[in-house]
Amino acid sequence: MMAIDQHMLWGGFFASLFGFVLLYSLRRRNCSSANKKQLKRKSFPEVCAKQSFSDGESRPLEGSGTDVIIVGAGVAGAALAYTLGKDGRRVHVIERDLTEPDRIVGELLLPGGYLKLVELGLEGMLGSSHRYDCVEEIDAQWLVGYIFFKDGEHVRLPYPLEKFHSNVAGRSFHNGRFIQRMREKAATLPNVQLQQGTVTSLLEGNGTIKGVQYKTKDGQEHKAYAPLTIVCDGCFSNLRRSLCNPTVKLPSWNYLIVSVCLVQLEVDVPSCFVGLIMQNSELSFANHANVIVADPSLILFYPISSTEVRCLVDVPGQKLPSVDNGEMANYLKTVVGPQIPAEFKEAFISAVDKGNIRTMPNRSMPADPLRTPGALLMGDALNMRHPLTGGGMTVALSDIVILRDLLKPLHDLNDASSLSKYLESFYTLRKPVASTINTLADVFYKVFSSSPDQARKEMRQACFDYLSLGGIFSKGLLALLSGLNARPLNLVLHFFAVAIYGAGRLLLPFPSPKGLWIGARLISSASSIIFPIIKAEGVRQMFFPATVSAYYRAPPVMQDIQKDVAEIK
Repeated sequence: MMAIDQHMLWGGFFASLFGFVLLYSLRRRNCSSANKKQLKRKSFPEVCAKQSFSDGESRPLEGSGTDVIIVGAGVAGAALAYTLGKDGRRVHVIERDLTEPDRIVGELLLPGGYLKLVELGLEGMLGSSHRYDCVEEIDAQWLVGYIFFKDGEHVRLPYPLEKFHSNVAGRSFHNGRFIQRMREKAATLPNVQLQQGTVTSLLEGNGTIKGVQYKTKDGQEHKAYAPLTIVCDGCFSNLRRSLCNPTVKLPSWNYLIVSVCLVQLEVDVPSCFVGLIMQNSELSFANHANVIVADPSLILFYPISSTEVRCLVDVPGQKLPSVDNGEMANYLKTVVGPQIPAEFKEAFISAVDKGNIRTMPNRSMPADPLRTPGALLMGDALNMRHPLTGGGMTVALSDIVILRDLLKPLHDLNDASSLSKYLESFYTLRKPVASTINTLADVFYKVFSSSPDQARKEMRQACFDYLSLGGIFSKGLLALLSGLNARPLNLVLHFFAVAIYGAGRLLLPFPSPKGLWIGARLISSASSIIFPIIKAEGVRQMFFPATVSAYYRAPPVMQDIQKDVAEIK
């Protein structure tokens, strides 16, 4: 009996010991697995509350109180600040000059851009003692289409707005007023900080952008840190060189940028705008932008307030007559003046005599970003097109909608590598809309610029006559011009329909050797205009974005969940 009791005693002891060891091992393994998952999901590991930077200092990123730094508070920067702030992000905006800008471009918002403005909630804000409406409270004028003038004829081209709400239309306004209203609206959010300062450099550590260094108005140097820095400091960006691929193609030099950056970027300057304001003047057709097909290029008239009409004269090349010695005024009176329609020619001459003549180079630059952890390019710092069609703000607002939707599921922006890989999809998702508007602007400019080549002259006339046909012909092109149907394939189809229409007319009533020759050259000229632009934009990204791997990138938070599920299984 005693022997049995001893065996039971020793067996129970060893069984208990073995059970304790097994239980301890399983407990430790489960705790380790739980800790790993917790570390994955934490926005910033408590065991690594500070990160080391290349300059030897250690700073707590969470202590900075900023999720996103935005460089620049123009159209893109101000709209982005409000959008991200409204989503709960802590945003720090650093703008070189917070006073109201005074520019002669960025004054026309297409209907497609207005729809994006509404989608972002920037068209108005009710429910407080003030109403912040970014377009209706700045004396903005409605635009419902274009009037094209050529050789004494004109054609009215309305935007295809039949399927939209009655409030949807284009808007034209003073650029500075529009930007100030968006800045004011962004500043109403408690988690958005607007600060005046000049960003001098990006702060980099271990291949990741950690923040920016900037100088305030009093000359003090400061540093700001955030998991994500978005650069939208415009066409004169001094940070673009760090975030773009240098190019080996040399279409032109942009001395204003290259001399500072010492990097040759593919920035083309095909022409310059000469700007005037016609006071107390009315156009022949209210709420329309007037386009004069003139020599050597186009002339634009559109209202920017209830009492002012903007005139923009496009002058090809970068060398302009001098404004100071009166050469420009003489050029406008003797070369441009005779081509202005009689109904507003007197107002044009009066505006020239007043002498407030402004000039601005027109830039074009396809997007060629370099994937950089912790940083993103937007606005004119990323991509420019000829401003003739007024598509720049529509592209910027469309980009902001895409970026907002990409960032919405993310609660943690501190994993720079995963975030960078995920946001690479931004550059792919924006391509169809952006490249359509970009290509249309540059093609439109080249087609309507005068040329001694007979084939180009025929192409120019064919485009005007094609628009005059009305119906699906003009509606299709106007849907593209207005940003309402920014589809690359539609653009290419309409463009070559114009070319075939022009070539076909040369063969009527009977084909002739001369007609065949000019028609063939017209098709060839059309191809030489559009194909290089499409190639620069990226054929695959423009027409087949779904074939690009970045198109399918899942948010990092989803990747973590998928990994956790796999581990559990």
